[in-house]
Amino acid sequence: FNAVGIDSYIRPHRHALDPKDECLVAIKGLFGLVVFSEQGEVSRAERFGSEAYADSVGKEGDVAFGVELPAGTWHTVVALRPGSILLELKAGPFNPDAAKELAPWAPAEGSAEAQAYLNHLKSLF
Repeated sequence: FNAVGIDSYIRPHRHALDPKDECLVAIKGLFGLVVFSEQGEVSRAERFGSEAYADSVGKEGDVAFGVELPAGTWHTVVALRPGSILLELKAGPFNPDAAKELAPWAPAEGSAEAQAYLNHLKSLF
């Protein structure tokens, strides 16, 4: 389980060193998934959320409960509501030394550029 704050920046990454597909399921709240090309351009942005959002209408209607990502897909997730929690599933065994490859074109977590980049990602939703 991952609790993600609305001001949390998760640097775009992929799971290519230990290639495994990934499934993200919203347990609580609302998320934005951003998928990138090899060059760091946004190729897909979609919302997924818990049942409170899946049943809503309007801007947040038609929201899936989760998303599946093929191994090697550059991606990140942003929380769109406070208190959002997601379940991340990948086939085992887990190898922490090869868990993720960070995107070289994205700012590092905690850097001065990270907040502006997070704001840009959130603006996609």
